[in-house]
Amino acid sequence: MAETQRYLDLPLEEVIGDRFGRYSKYIIQDRALPDARDGLKPVQRRILYAMHHERNTHDKPHRKSAKTIGTVIGNYHPHGDSSVYEAMVRMSQDWKLRNVLVEMHGNNGSVDGDPPAAMRYTEGRLSSISSELLRDIEKETVDHIPNFDDTIMEPVVLPAKFPNLLVNGSTGISAGYATEIPSHNLGEVIDAVIQRIDHPEASVDELMTALKGPDFPTGGIIQGVEGIKKAYETGKGKIVVRGRAAIETIKGGKEQIVIDEIPYDVNKANMVKKMDELRIDKKVEGIAEVRDETDRTGLRVVIELKKDADSTGILNYLYKNTDLQISYHFNMVAIHNKTPKLLSLPQLLDSYILHQRDVVTRQSNYDLRKAKERAHIVEGLMKAISILDEVIATIRASKDKGDAKNRISEAYGFTEAQAEAIVNLQLYRLTNTDITSLQEEEAELKKRIADLEAILGDEQKLLKVIKTDLKKLRKQYATDRVTKIEDEIEELKINLEVTVPSEDVLVSVTEEGYIKRTSLRSYAASNGEGFAMKDGDTLLGLYEINTTDTLLAFTNKGNYIYLPVHELPDIRWKDLGQHIANVISIDRNEHLIKAIPIRDFKQPQYLLFATKNGMVKRSELHLYQAQRYTKPLVAINIKDDDEVIGVELTSGSQEVFLASNKGYGLWFDETELKPIGQRAGGVKGMTLKDDEEVINLASFHLGEDPSLLLITHRGAAKRMRLKEFDKSQRAKKGVVMLRELKKNPHQIVGFLATHSGDRIHLLTDKGVLQTIHPMDFKANDRYSNGSYVVDNETEGDVTKVWQEQQYERVFTDE
Repeated sequence: MAETQRYLDLPLEEVIGDRFGRYSKYIIQDRALPDARDGLKPVQRRILYAMHHERNTHDKPHRKSAKTIGTVIGNYHPHGDSSVYEAMVRMSQDWKLRNVLVEMHGNNGSVDGDPPAAMRYTEGRLSSISSELLRDIEKETVDHIPNFDDTIMEPVVLPAKFPNLLVNGSTGISAGYATEIPSHNLGEVIDAVIQRIDHPEASVDELMTALKGPDFPTGGIIQGVEGIKKAYETGKGKIVVRGRAAIETIKGGKEQIVIDEIPYDVNKANMVKKMDELRIDKKVEGIAEVRDETDRTGLRVVIELKKDADSTGILNYLYKNTDLQISYHFNMVAIHNKTPKLLSLPQLLDSYILHQRDVVTRQSNYDLRKAKERAHIVEGLMKAISILDEVIATIRASKDKGDAKNRISEAYGFTEAQAEAIVNLQLYRLTNTDITSLQEEEAELKKRIADLEAILGDEQKLLKVIKTDLKKLRKQYATDRVTKIEDEIEELKINLEVTVPSEDVLVSVTEEGYIKRTSLRSYAASNGEGFAMKDGDTLLGLYEINTTDTLLAFTNKGNYIYLPVHELPDIRWKDLGQHIANVISIDRNEHLIKAIPIRDFKQPQYLLFATKNGMVKRSELHLYQAQRYTKPLVAINIKDDDEVIGVELTSGSQEVFLASNKGYGLWFDETELKPIGQRAGGVKGMTLKDDEEVINLASFHLGEDPSLLLITHRGAAKRMRLKEFDKSQRAKKGVVMLRELKKNPHQIVGFLATHSGDRIHLLTDKGVLQTIHPMDFKANDRYSNGSYVVDNETEGDVTKVWQEQQYERVFTDE
């Protein structure tokens, strides 16, 4: 029976929940988060208290760090020595703390993330301002509790005569909570505390007249006053912190960017390495060299630029793509009333003021008690001196000290404390001068007692003591602000020319999806011959464009692929291009139908789409400029049984011509199509019979007067002039373009708007390839079936028609 009672039958989740809850509470309260009153975590408080207790203060020589760490872990903090030493080192790093709490001799790490020397090599002591955190701790100003082994007492919190939490900030992560409080300027924080004491209802706006915002030890520039205000109101907010950089002109007409301040908590070495990687990887164009010239005189990083480089654009690129600019997220969580709490600025100030009221009250009570005790002794000594001969005679007649005390107490009415002071009196004190000094001391003590009682009896006088002390501290320790604050977050605009070397290249796109960019040098070396392409594949486009341009590749499924030219693989003219599937994932039954090069998306141009089922759509070009392009984007919304058969880039006032496989053609004005959204589905462009479908779309300006070329499945080719047609409206059936035959009527497989010099290729189902020149055919009317160019009985039916792509310089230099 006794054996079974040793074990409790509990559900696992209950046990785990209870144990983890206790562990979380411990690490939240006693490890990772700072106290709202003194701004210290337990390990920091114990280090400072241990150094104070050992008299390792700013007015004494430095002491070996290992000795301090031994005292801390032996008496107060039973954890690993390395973690305690790291906490001590951090309190000595002037790039981490706005006002360092520990002064250290030796290597205490660096802004490059270098580790500090081992604790056996370094020496430390409390800084001058640390003594203000610990001042008057002996006057019972704070509660003390037994240490881990109940051998000595340690403070629960420090008196903290200055608002350390806001001045030095804090960062920490615990179970379920994290904190991120930035450092501030000591003078500004003290002004805000005084303002809050004078006006307990002061709003955040009012407080921000004194406390402008964070003041990081590494300086830099803060952008976003709204973010600071939100953080001060709610405890959470976001600001942008950027390093301080200047553009300087150097010899040879070149420029360089000089950085002398970096954002808070940024590892300088990693930042410089990243900048150099951008140069090596040619992610940014125009950087000649990146040098870290930091020395004992201060931080200095130099980015030397090439001649004629866009210095402002490069600097903006560095702000955007390196830690030269970071986002800082406030998360002002601290232990308040033994509970982790997200605190606003007024709550943080109130918590500190409440703590100071408690500290000054306790301090005044302690001083009052000591003053009254001393006044009582002084009163006894003065009485004893006035009857000195009798007192001496009584003492001489006594057997020992105890007997003497009893006798003078009984004879003259001295208390125990007074009697003790009298019998311990030294002979030199019995001179005539001593009585005057005692009288002076008595008067001083009476005044001191009256002052202390006034402080304890009047809250305004108590607050005045706090304010006077804070003003004295501000005068002694406040320094100028090092971080500049700007109202707005600057939007970083980066010209593509900054990141991409401007170069004219040839870009080729094939129907099967092989894309490549080729240097003009490679093309010239091959004399434009021997272009690599798979059997059966055809060129969709061959363009001479710039690396700063963009290619839009459209698929039959209504999607488009956004391809910045500089991101295309650079492949030789005689080598096969990279398949689109290697760049972006597309469906297996999806293929490219058109590629359109774009130089400027802001141009007032439109994209015109036509689908197999007769739907058409017009959308503004700028809608197709993508910021993210890791997958195909929607160009037009189509139904499952439909597919896109044509895409054209138009000026907004062009002619539109649709042709169906049954031999109907419809001509209407582009302006009939109202511009709609990128993801919209379009409107009916042509009315079709049940088994009829649109073959192709052509667009042109009226003055161009193109020849319209039809190719039928039976191998007939027919050229017509636009004047053969009457202009109609969209959603009509169109007019016939072929003579209707009862037996084996012609079906159109190819329709193109052509000009002089074009070459058209035809492919039959038996693999026969035929090339024709449209202008070799005389212009026909709408009612003929044209001339046969392929004998379909022997060579097979025509299945595919395409126009030969010529090397085309798309954009002329303006």
